[in-house]
Amino acid sequence: MADELAHKIGQLFMVGFDGLEPDAAIARLIREQRVGGVILFRRNVHTPQQVSALCRSLQEINAEVSEQPLLIALDQEGGMVMRIEQGVTPIPAAMAFQAAGAVAHCEQMNFVNGDEMGQIGVNMLLAPVLDVNNNPLNPVIGVRAYGEDADTVIRYGIAAMRGQQRAGAIVTAKHFPGHGDTAVDSHYAMASVLHGQERLREVELAPFRAAIDAGVDAIMTAHVAFPAFEPDASLPATLSRNVLTGLLREEMGYDGAVISDCLEMGAISEGVGVAAGAVATLLAGTDIVLVSHREDRQHAAIAAVLRAVQQGGVPEARIDEALRRVRKLKQARAVQAWRERPAEPPALMTPEAQALSRKIQYAALTQAGSFRPLDLSLPVALLTFEVRDRTEIDEVATGRNKEARSSMLAALRRAGAAAREYALAADAPDDEIGEALAFVEGAQQIVVQTYNAMLVSGQRRLLAALPPERLWVVAGRLPYDLDLAPGAQGRLASFGCRPAALEPVVDRLLGAVAGKGVAAGAAA
Repeated sequence: MADELAHKIGQLFMVGFDGLEPDAAIARLIREQRVGGVILFRRNVHTPQQVSALCRSLQEINAEVSEQPLLIALDQEGGMVMRIEQGVTPIPAAMAFQAAGAVAHCEQMNFVNGDEMGQIGVNMLLAPVLDVNNNPLNPVIGVRAYGEDADTVIRYGIAAMRGQQRAGAIVTAKHFPGHGDTAVDSHYAMASVLHGQERLREVELAPFRAAIDAGVDAIMTAHVAFPAFEPDASLPATLSRNVLTGLLREEMGYDGAVISDCLEMGAISEGVGVAAGAVATLLAGTDIVLVSHREDRQHAAIAAVLRAVQQGGVPEARIDEALRRVRKLKQARAVQAWRERPAEPPALMTPEAQALSRKIQYAALTQAGSFRPLDLSLPVALLTFEVRDRTEIDEVATGRNKEARSSMLAALRRAGAAAREYALAADAPDDEIGEALAFVEGAQQIVVQTYNAMLVSGQRRLLAALPPERLWVVAGRLPYDLDLAPGAQGRLASFGCRPAALEPVVDRLLGAVAGKGVAAGAAA
């Protein structure tokens, strides 16, 4: 009986590991703890063929001990949050879809996303993001959101969900009840949304209500406090029974699976701790507990839940209720038919999918104010702010992913521009900012590719120090950066800085394509 209870509890956990092949840590968690799911990150990704073999190996290890296949999940949102980029169709950032203005293209592109992930063995997408990005200073959502108002998020977010489900993927709406109106990154600390219940129902909750009505498979929690629903300010939604059971289950009528955001994020790990958080989130109403990184924390969390059930702190009925929802997810064909999946993904990056992706990226290109193209007869000094440190959101294009570096240099040179580049960290210290300014001193044409400059003082200081009559600004992620240089000769945003998003930017800088203008502040 003790083993049976332990195995039921294991099914409620989704865990991550290091490496391109199953290591001893994930094998132990599957064989001994009977975990129900695995989450993959870029650390697990090289090529689609390698990921396909990895997913099959994980399922084969699991089949040795369980008749229930694994949920294999990936944060494959699009834009800057794509754990696998090489060898698959580039998916634009969520905000790019609404800038492009075609809901049908959003649905079709997300069908491609779900279909390609299914081909390589990923059966659960941790997407779409249904947060309303109504705070320009939000450091974690931004272009991951489909828009800045609830109606836009509903139109595009539900279209994305339809496309992913049509492809057979299990889809996960996130981050409930809404991470948009925050200025704190919950990966590091706990944020709060202080609006009253009426406003929250009209804005933040509206996309999730629409997703529930449309038959969403799973909903991911936010490590964000909502005092309007949870009077204890120390409890984020992930740990709040008032939010996950009282609001989501009882008021909103949702009976599908709830998955926690990763408990190793600072809002939980630096608060109650991962093990205590696992117990608390299950009591609150979560069905799948996500612990993405450290094996010691994964084992400790599973042990804490088992101990809590044995000691009466968590009713076994709560475990059985969660297990019912997990098993329902696992009835999906994408999960059950893993043995039938071809060893070699048959149809990735089809010409039709690539053409659609390119069409959306070009349509999304947004111009603020007037525009003057670069003069190819004059040299170009390029300053590129790039991510140097990996976070849960920001992937670093290094090592085997170096070809995906977020730079316009090669494209400018291919087009005939005499370009040179100084690349610096997104959070560059003062001495690096000084070196960048020295690099462009006297340059006749200066192009700056920002990365969330709205949130980084060094980037703002650099923009303020550059002569606007010789300056072009490309918003490498947040389009709001364009407001920082109103006098620049050109201001462009394409909601990301991966190669597919930068291609239309370079074409516009060189006058090859027309720009779609916006009123002052609309892109910002």
